[in-house]
Amino acid sequence: MKNFTIKSHKPNTLYLGTHFFILNKGLNSGKPLNEPCANCFVVIFSNQEDQDPYYWLAYSLWKSSFWHIHLVGSVIPFIRIEEFKKHFFEKTTAMLREHEQHLKNVQALKLLEQKETQFHENLQLISDMRKVILYRYINNK
Repeated sequence: MKNFTIKSHKPNTLYLGTHFFILNKGLNSGKPLNEPCANCFVVIFSNQEDQDPYYWLAYSLWKSSFWHIHLVGSVIPFIRIEEFKKHFFEKTTAMLREHEQHLKNVQALKLLEQKETQFHENLQLISDMRKVILYRYINNK
């Protein structure tokens, strides 16, 4: 059951419905993005509920370096749209067969992403506090 469309992104194009972008050049090929860039595909959905599981599937494939074996090009590696569509459709079919497990995995990934964001914010606060303390030493002399 295919409820999305994959196309090459064209700059200054306005897409109807919900969508996300997939980077298609470089070692981060396959990375899902919320904002378009020059070298990306667009995955278009009819509604938000359809988009969410597929976004997290794309995120999982990217994080697990699934797309690295499909990259071509000697200087700047990239993935062809036909290759991307073929493998993404295969993975979405598998996801739909194990939909309940996929939903559990998506919830776990969202939680981990949230914790990672909090962790980075805490590291930034620690770094800022360190700078404030060191700045006090510099200004006291």
